[in-house]
Order: sequence, then structure tokens, then C-alpha cells
Amino acid sequence: MQTWKTNFEETKQHYLNWWNHKGIVLTMWEHLQKDGAPYADVAAPAPHKDMNQFWFDPQWRADYLHYTMSRNSYMADILPVANTQLGPGSLAATIGADLEGREDTIWIRENAGLDGNIVFDLNNKGYQLHLDLLKACKEKAQGNYLVGCPDLVEGLDTLASLKGPDNVLMDMILDPDKTLEQLQSINDVYFKVFDDIYDIINVDGEMAFCYFSIWGPAKTSKLQCDISIMISPEDFRTFALPFLKQQCDKIDYTLYHLDGVDAIRHLDALLEIENLNAIQWTPGYGQPQGGSPQWYDLYKKILAGGKSVMANWVTLDELQPLLDNVGNQGLHINVDFKSEKEIEQALKIVEQYR
Repeated sequence: MQTWKTNFEETKQHYLNWWNHKGIVLTMWEHLQKDGAPYADVAAPAPHKDMNQFWFDPQWRADYLHYTMSRNSYMADILPVANTQLGPGSLAATIGADLEGREDTIWIRENAGLDGNIVFDLNNKGYQLHLDLLKACKEKAQGNYLVGCPDLVEGLDTLASLKGPDNVLMDMILDPDKTLEQLQSINDVYFKVFDDIYDIINVDGEMAFCYFSIWGPAKTSKLQCDISIMISPEDFRTFALPFLKQQCDKIDYTLYHLDGVDAIRHLDALLEIENLNAIQWTPGYGQPQGGSPQWYDLYKKILAGGKSVMANWVTLDELQPLLDNVGNQGLHINVDFKSEKEIEQALKIVEQYR
């Protein structure tokens, strides 16, 4: 496909190498505005009336994303992908949870009417919103950029969105069999929704995923279990690992979002998932971010375990020390760029290691 990103073929090769535990991807999460003229003369949409229109009006949002995509920088390996996220964990909205738009994000509200059974309805308003938004964005894109898969989330995190994390944690103790049944139902819904989304957004089989902005030549997804910071390694192996393995077996390219220092205790289990390609590290609130030397050994362990690494919120001055200490194979580095000039500086550093 011919997109507004002129070096997309080079970036695709960098991603292919990275999925196979080789080379370096240099990019950023989200975008910054490019210098100079936009790629196309796209008119800005009328100001949104309220936050509901900003997030949940498919046509307005498609117009807004089209406008911003025409003005973003796609230097280095920054992807031309429109961020269609409907909140962190919008799969829950396809099975009954409510979405609440705020200034900076979307909150997922519990399904007060959940009777314990996970039921998927094709007429569910949350499911239809996903499809309508993606179709509107795909029609607007016209091949100039990719439309990203929303941040669906799965497993225990989705169950927590549906009935509250405290109830999930108690049910893991009091009714483990029912909890496992619900988790399998959630995975079944996940595959249905994911496949429907893929059918809309893929271009010649290729797709992008919004969260952390990743690309793959086939089905591609970010996986997670943030509630894992509250459970033991044994419970993680019982209530999370089997369903993550199902996803990694059915999806071609997978990145696990490891969130918080208390989640590190589950790393050994994650490294056992044969078809998991990569692990992203989020240190968590109050911790030094992804470029800190504090995490070098963690990255080395992930790489030694046969998975690629994604380091986030790396600063420009941390880039070269990171490469010197961790190496130049299987690293996806998201730098907190502030300008295209900084991207040029980072490229000069990285080219020394490619």
C-alpha cells in the first residue's frame, strides 16, 4: 500500500526483524506534528459539541483522525496508524459494560446487570460502535494510512471491567470453576470481535494495533493482564496463562504488556509461552521509565528467553547507553520525541548499531 509514510517498506522490514528477535525498531507511541506542509489539504472538522461526540461519533472522529493523520510525522519507524481506541479494555463494552468519555480517556464502567454469564449479542451497542467507527475511518483513510485495532484487552482485566476487580479476586478463591468458565467465554468473544475488526482494517493481510502502535504482516495484537500485580504466580498460571496461550496460538504476532514491578514475578511463566513474540515493559507509577539502567537486566532476561523487547518512554540521552548495554538485536525503542529534530538525532545514533 502507498501511504503518507514514504519509508514504510523499510519500517516494515524493521518490524519483521524485530518480531523475529533481530534488529532495532525506532519509533514513538502516538505521534507528533510534522514540520512543513501537510500531506494533503484536509479541512479540520467542526469543533466537537461534547466528549460523547469526540469519542463516540464515528463520522466526526473519522474526520478528526483524517485531519490529524495528514499532519503527523512518520519519520524513523513511526507508523501511519489512526488511533481508534475506545478506552483501555473496550472488549468489555461489547459484552455489556458502559463507556464514559472524559477529556483525556474513556472509562469502562461495570455491567451492573451481569448475572454471571458472559453473553455476546451482535446487536450490542458497544460492538456496533467498534464496527461503525472502524468502517468510517477505513473509508476516510483511502490507503493513506492504516486504521488501528482498538485496545480490546482480554481475560481477567476484561472480567474485572465487567464486575469489578474486588469481585473477580474473591471469585477466584470462592468459585474458581465459574471464573474459569467466564474467562473462556471472554476469550471466545475476543476472537469473534478481533476477527471482525481484522476483516475491516487489514490491508492485504497487514494490520496495526493502536496500543503501543505496532504493525504486523498478519493478525497482530497486544495482550495483557494488569490485575496480575494482585495475584500469585500460581493463580496467574491457573487464571491467565491458559487464555494467553490460546491468543498466542491463534494470533500471528503478539506483544505482552508487562505492567508494574509487582508483575515481574510472572515473567518466567510468560517466557514459557512458545508463540509469544515480544514483551513490553511498563515500570509503573513512581518508577524510572523504560530507558533507565535499572531495567537492563530485565531486558536481557527477556531476550535470553527468546522474546523481543519493547522499551517505552526512553529519552534521547538514554538511547545510546541502552543499546550499548542491552545490544542491537530484538529491541523496539519508543522514544519520547518532542520534535523532528530529535528524531533525526536519534536516527544518527541508531544507524551506528544497525
